[in-house]
Amino acid sequence: MGTAIKQLLAIIVIALLCSSANSQNISELQRAMTNSSRPAQDKTRDPIRKAPKILQFMGVKEGNTVLDVIAMGGWYTEVLSYAVGENGKVYMQNNPIPITERSADERNERLSRLSNVENWIGAITDIPPNSIDFTMTALNFHDVYNRSADDADTMLKDILDALKPGGILAVLDHEGTEGADNPTLHRIAFEDAVKAALNAGFVLVGTSDLLENPDDDHTLGPFDPSLQRRTDRFVLKLEKPR
Repeated sequence: MGTAIKQLLAIIVIALLCSSANSQNISELQRAMTNSSRPAQDKTRDPIRKAPKILQFMGVKEGNTVLDVIAMGGWYTEVLSYAVGENGKVYMQNNPIPITERSADERNERLSRLSNVENWIGAITDIPPNSIDFTMTALNFHDVYNRSADDADTMLKDILDALKPGGILAVLDHEGTEGADNPTLHRIAFEDAVKAALNAGFVLVGTSDLLENPDDDHTLGPFDPSLQRRTDRFVLKLEKPR
């Protein structure tokens, strides 16, 4: 972390986490995530991902229509399904490419249990414009950006079009160091992620230190055994202008 803008914006999360009403929402989501039908493998990641606090910070509400971008097997899709409830809807979006097929069984198992989830294998541009309350991309924006900054810009602009005015995009990713070999490390610098989002038309309205790990010095890849999957991660809250 360490930049002045991140320190300033991180203050926002402190105020949010002090709200008793929001704490109650966290408790409800935590209870939902303990249900016996949820895969045990998913539950092992809960302490690291802190999804209830992340979604509280982002302002996700019951009844929202949300989009999980590059959802892969749908870990976050399931949590979002609980968060928006039976009156909400979750698009579990993946691109029609070979790697998507690897997680088909995992997605199909979720779809057999989660009635408010739609398996969206296709372009974000095919989702009706101005129809989404909340979008997130978790631990995958670095792959798009490191492959092609132009592709990342296109993806962000497609998300912007899908969101309602005032809609929120959450970007969670493995933090890298500006100027380092982040493509090899499967990371992205905070500054690069923010710049890409602002250039695409988003407004940065908050960031959080919920997923920080000061013991990660950004010199190892996320899959290095010594990290035990606990990478230092930034959390961006971005808004579509109203």
